[in-house]
Amino acid sequence: MSNEATVHTGTAQPAGPANIASFIDHTLLKPEASEADVLKVCAEAAEYRFKSVCVNPIWVKTVTTALKGSGVLACSVVGFPLGATPTDVKSFEARGAVLDGADEVDMVINIAAARAGDKGALVEDIAAVAETVHAGGAILKVIIETALLTDEQKVLACQAAVAAGADFVKTSTGFNGGGATVEDVALMRRTVGPDLGVKASGGVRSLADAQAMIAAGATRIGASSGIAIVKGEQGSAAY
Repeated sequence: MSNEATVHTGTAQPAGPANIASFIDHTLLKPEASEADVLKVCAEAAEYRFKSVCVNPIWVKTVTTALKGSGVLACSVVGFPLGATPTDVKSFEARGAVLDGADEVDMVINIAAARAGDKGALVEDIAAVAETVHAGGAILKVIIETALLTDEQKVLACQAAVAAGADFVKTSTGFNGGGATVEDVALMRRTVGPDLGVKASGGVRSLADAQAMIAAGATRIGASSGIAIVKGEQGSAAY
């Protein structure tokens, strides 16, 4: 595993066209994505020097092989996109992803628990996956799905992620309506403090979008429009 995969990122530095690629998880999560599609994303990530390639678990081995020696990390989602699977299933899925070579795992929380204000259930869910992921030398990002939560519930979910030992909190899956907003990123940053990463994902399609998220406290950007962002163009792709 890359040493980068085990380091907390803290507050981001200003990002311009020259270094914005290093913030981006180049993402392909469409269920119909083919091996050719995945390999194309990997080639793009290596060319543009994105931070990682984020894919569904079935493609982690493919991504790990394709990115070997490139310096680009492999990232897998877990419990995606609903988060409504038992904790032991999420842990099993995460273990498989790490064994297949994932440097990073993005898990979806128990959204129902967040909406019910059940912090204990959230901590239990996240901590179990964190233990599995960290045992494999990878890092854990926790998707709280901001579009489905009130501000109070977002704060609770972020607090649970901190208590459970997660490395990042992340705004959205991109599959359940809504995406990252500057206001949510700022709220998440205030809640988790300076030492956890904050990933803005969902609807970030331009350099201006990405810069606004980073200014609000994001240290990572999840996007399928990474190339457009780097080129200063307007992207239109969905996950």
